[in-house]
Amino acid sequence: MTLCRTAPAALARAPSRAGALLPGRMLAAAYAFAAGRAPERPAPRLLHMAAARAFAAGRAAREAHEEGDPRLEPREAMEYDVVIVGGGPAGLSAAIRLKQQAAKDGKEVSVVVVEKGGEIGAHTLSGACIETGPLEELFPDWKELGAPLNQPALRDHMKLLTEKGAIPLPHPPQMSNEGNYIVSLSNVVKWLGERAEELGVDVFPGFAASEVLYGDDGSVQGIATNDAGLDKDFRPKPTFTRGMELRGRVTLFAEGCHGSLTKGVIRRFGLRAEGQFQTYGLGIKEVWEVDPARHSAGTVTHTMGYPLDYKTYGGGFIYHMEGNRVSLGLVVGLDYQNPYLSPYKEFQRFKAHPLVSQLLEGGRVLSYGARALVEGGLQSLPRLFFPGGALIGDTAGLVNVPKIKGTHNAMKSGILAADSAYRAVTADGGGDAPIVLADYEEAFRASSIYKELHEVRNVRPSFHTPLGMWGGIVWSGIDTLLLKGRVPFTFQHKDPDHAMLQPAAMHKPIEYPKPDGKITFDILTSVSRTGTNHVENQPVHLRLADPAVEVAKNLPVFAGPEQRFCPAGVYEYLDDEASPDGKRFQINSQNCIHCKTCDIKDPSQNIDWVVPQGGDGPQYADT
Repeated sequence: MTLCRTAPAALARAPSRAGALLPGRMLAAAYAFAAGRAPERPAPRLLHMAAARAFAAGRAAREAHEEGDPRLEPREAMEYDVVIVGGGPAGLSAAIRLKQQAAKDGKEVSVVVVEKGGEIGAHTLSGACIETGPLEELFPDWKELGAPLNQPALRDHMKLLTEKGAIPLPHPPQMSNEGNYIVSLSNVVKWLGERAEELGVDVFPGFAASEVLYGDDGSVQGIATNDAGLDKDFRPKPTFTRGMELRGRVTLFAEGCHGSLTKGVIRRFGLRAEGQFQTYGLGIKEVWEVDPARHSAGTVTHTMGYPLDYKTYGGGFIYHMEGNRVSLGLVVGLDYQNPYLSPYKEFQRFKAHPLVSQLLEGGRVLSYGARALVEGGLQSLPRLFFPGGALIGDTAGLVNVPKIKGTHNAMKSGILAADSAYRAVTADGGGDAPIVLADYEEAFRASSIYKELHEVRNVRPSFHTPLGMWGGIVWSGIDTLLLKGRVPFTFQHKDPDHAMLQPAAMHKPIEYPKPDGKITFDILTSVSRTGTNHVENQPVHLRLADPAVEVAKNLPVFAGPEQRFCPAGVYEYLDDEASPDGKRFQINSQNCIHCKTCDIKDPSQNIDWVVPQGGDGPQYADT
């Protein structure tokens, strides 16, 4: 059964039984109300009444079954043609394309987008200097529609930083930004979300997808959101509300980098070949308002070298936006070896470099954020489809690292997957067999995404030579300027990022300068600028497989790297006389900005990042 989001008969139904199917907006409002938070926008009076009835019915049911466990009650369910997990560029592009195709053919295709951020764009963070090709596919008149792409990129610079100086370098052709726009990606995503809703997509921000639903035949049949109103021991609080099931004929995972559900889907269906793995970087960013005399609208600068040593892959960026604002940041490859390295403090050193500090002097910070990003490229791509769905965007790993861009590929993959899904759900005679989007993978391999990833496939792994950064620069120059990827071999990544970390005994601690409070800051001051909030007394969403491993292994062998690789001060080792080791491992989960670095870089692979209660986490603005 496919539900029409505006059917009067559906809106009149009340949740009279467990497991009933409810129309999207009514159930979303009810769930938000019961969880103790308001919907993103004021709902119509009818929906508020439905929310109150649902809340009252749920409380009455709990009181009537005091001896039962409400966590075991059936969940309310909603059915759609296509369920999309993640309201970023890929997920929203797929949703928009599906509705556009249906409108063109005069058909009805029901689509829902579920997003863990409190509102669309709240968890979106990127540089960002974007290509507009896929946006133009969706909206050829995007300028007239008011898309927030206001500052064209006008000039490019590439510099090699020494401790005090900056040496100009030739600009690689892949990094040319002619025709691109410097944007706040969070604002672009908000705009895409509005367009999706106008087209009839059910967009549910504040709902964390926590479970994949599988059918008896093993195919993916949708997702479930997590229960709201649990305490730290997973016991129901008075505000407890059972999660929802969003069932679909096709489920598209657009969770972004290292998606919490995508991890399990890849393992379950064996989407990566044996020995294949993804590699990552950590991007740390601030947005500043600077002195107009120091601002140069449209200028794009990329840096290599300082503050990172020659063995550590990474680089900086400085993008001059409109309105005297500057977006700047540092990306550090998470395959670094030194456990004493702190990406956050390396970013502070980057800002203290004369090239950057002169720009920032007299300015003020508007926002801070950090997120992991995929860097593996072609070698790390999983198979993109499985029975019942597909992977799109960063969750599939489509970032072009030498180009330092992924948004255009994410959007394009969403378009390709949407075309495949639309054909499948509107085809006659499909029966009950699971939908398999094999033609999506075929379209992907014939697309511009695959072509550009193939051309640059050897650039990132070339930095694993004994020459480190210098060897990578030399090979990258030859490959991108002359060979353009036309070689009969493909370099492979050395090891997963967590396995690259070396014991502390092989390194010396790094002496980082103290923050000055003007250009450089302590980590908690920066976290305060993210708007991060997590409901008190809920289950910790950073799960340890073995609570003893961090103190027993990570601390003595790797000097407790968690307290340095996390850019939000989540992890600490504290003195504890009651512990046999004299230390205890503390998780300050309320600080978490959902960057996923811990899940990736923990040398023991003991930390599992799962979604907290929907709507929690950072509230990014202008990022």
